[in-house]
Amino acid sequence: MLNFLHGLDNDLRKALLIQLRNLWTHTSTAIEGNTLTLGETAFVLEEGLTISGKPLKDHEEVVGHARAIDLVYDLIQNETAFTKKELFSLHKAVQTKEIVDVYKPIGGWKKEPNSTVAVVDDKQVVFEYAPPDDVSFLMESWFDLYREIDQSLKSNDRKQALMAYVQLHVAFVRIHPFFDGNGRLARLIANIPVLKSGLPPIIIPRQQRKQYIDALSAYHFSAGQIKTGESLLPNQYALKLFIIFCEQAWRETLALVEEIRQTQRSR
Repeated sequence: MLNFLHGLDNDLRKALLIQLRNLWTHTSTAIEGNTLTLGETAFVLEEGLTISGKPLKDHEEVVGHARAIDLVYDLIQNETAFTKKELFSLHKAVQTKEIVDVYKPIGGWKKEPNSTVAVVDDKQVVFEYAPPDDVSFLMESWFDLYREIDQSLKSNDRKQALMAYVQLHVAFVRIHPFFDGNGRLARLIANIPVLKSGLPPIIIPRQQRKQYIDALSAYHFSAGQIKTGESLLPNQYALKLFIIFCEQAWRETLALVEEIRQTQRSR
């Protein structure tokens, strides 16, 4: 079902998947503060060695994220239904530190409230994510949204795939169901329908971290804190800024695919 690989020789398929894995892993972990460069990330994943002077946790994060990408590809190629079980497995992959803390479960919903500080209209504000007691119900609604999107997927429909990514990403981040790892997971699971449509993943550039956060924050603060019984995506007009941002971000991986295809055509 990874149709963007169709027609490529085996070596070029492998090269493209490696490029996407390295870029996706580097950017998503760097957005969360990982210090490894793209080159260092590629070296760690390809050679299995560490970078002198860099924290062990940074190495573990990129290895865990790459493993999560493999899980996503396996899910798609095996046509496995995406459920809470698969989501918890992805959380365990990206959360490489086994924290023995009942309030910080790995592969389980958060137990304590979480929030973030952002600047909106030049004013610092605190945004609270979904209350812990509401997470289970809200995530059922999120999976309903995922299934609705999944059932209507059309092959190579970029507009539909972009909207699927935006809606699943924003709704998941609004809920923030885990104590940690929510951003990395959002950027992974929102790409499942994109990949199932036969298109390469949307990868958020590390250099545009601020624009990414600003676009998400603008929507979150317009929608307010989400609670049980409320719409996952109210005021959808306010999604426009994030849609434009993601569409622009997508150009990099679309360009990678085109470069590989040009190599294939020249053979």
